[in-house]
Amino acid sequence: MGGGSGGSFSLGDLAKLQEAAKQKLKDASEVSSPHVFISFSHDDMDEVNLLRGQAKNENNDLQFDDHSVKEAFNSTNADYIKRQIREKIDRASVTVVYVSENSAASKWVNWEIEESLKRGKGVVGVHKGDKPPAKLPPALVASKSKVVKWQHAELTAAIQEARRNRSSD
Repeated sequence: MGGGSGGSFSLGDLAKLQEAAKQKLKDASEVSSPHVFISFSHDDMDEVNLLRGQAKNENNDLQFDDHSVKEAFNSTNADYIKRQIREKIDRASVTVVYVSENSAASKWVNWEIEESLKRGKGVVGVHKGDKPPAKLPPALVASKSKVVKWQHAELTAAIQEARRNRSSD
């Protein structure tokens, strides 16, 4: 008994199927909550925890799945810390940078932005108050990433835009 010849695909058919599958995955990801890595200075932990809490609150329109570092790694080994952070960035589609006077001076914030960009992630900055701090992390400025006010609608729109425009697709 043997197989029939009716089950083969041409290369053109396979390419069409592959493109259709990619489009379905992209459409599904547009509907789901974005996966976000939050980059911030450790000195800003209270504000960042408030941002995280607002994203979990069902009564507002700010929504994302947080894949960022919740507690400082108990290590002085920079390579180990970078590996752990890279894993978290890899799970996200967008890096949200909480910008403050502290973040501009943080070598870790700058490295996380650079690493996110290298990995094709969308990057957006967010600040409290009416205007961003005078100094922003150099990598955020160099990448010309959007920086928005901490308002739910504005931040949500910026995250969605950064997710659509990322280069890792």
